[in-house]
Amino acid sequence: MVIYIGSDHRGFRIKEHLKTILKDRGYSVYDVGNEKYNESDDYPDFAKKVGERVSVDFERSKGILICGSGVGVDVVANKYPNVRSALVSTPDQAFDSRTDDDTNVLAFGANYVDEERAEKIVFTWLQTPFSGENRHVRRIRKIQQVEAEILNSQATKFDIHNDNNTSY
Repeated sequence: MVIYIGSDHRGFRIKEHLKTILKDRGYSVYDVGNEKYNESDDYPDFAKKVGERVSVDFERSKGILICGSGVGVDVVANKYPNVRSALVSTPDQAFDSRTDDDTNVLAFGANYVDEERAEKIVFTWLQTPFSGENRHVRRIRKIQQVEAEILNSQATKFDIHNDNNTSY
């Protein structure tokens, strides 16, 4: 398994810390950026890179994303097929996101989580398997059905720029 990790400037310090610890514990980590602290970088650029990679290799990879609030990177990652990103701020939420929802991307906010808590969240998340319970499998399949419907729908069906559109 490879872990793709990315952050903007607000999550940069925590990302670098996590990257070191993960590698020290034997995890394969691929840093999608930013490579250096840059106050003018934008979180969508890094969330896109993680989302794309996990989307393509969702059975053998995971992603970790950090920005100021965690919300922005979570929103971007969840745009990709096969990505189930969870915005968490506690180890308990990380546990539930894995056991119940089989999440493959972890998002959190550097404004709310320090390095010590980030470690606890990440290792709880990585070490927690999906429960495989029927109710959780059923719910994930429903999410996949929604995803497939969206991907197969016509883009013009929900054209918000068309004043005559009554589809929404």
